[in-house]
Amino acid sequence: MYILTIEGREEQGAFSVADDDGDKVLYMFEEEDDASRYAILLEGDGYPELSVMEVDDEIIFHVCEINEHKYTVITTNDIVVPPIKKDYDFI
Repeated sequence: MYILTIEGREEQGAFSVADDDGDKVLYMFEEEDDASRYAILLEGDGYPELSVMEVDDEIIFHVCEINEHKYTVITTNDIVVPPIKKDYDFI
């Protein structure tokens, strides 16, 4: 699994997007290439420079669950576009 972090601040949090309820949702990508392409789209829209970080599936799922943080897995069949508003955060 791959997540996005701010370049140079990888240990400080991961990219997340606000859902319709305003809750933060961590995007996890199955494929590194998909995460990289999404990072490029975000950067093109003025987001900070991002890094793609590989994480252990079981650990990241567990961390999200114990912290009651929403997440979604982006598969190769999914299409995600950057949020129109800057409704993002780094958890």
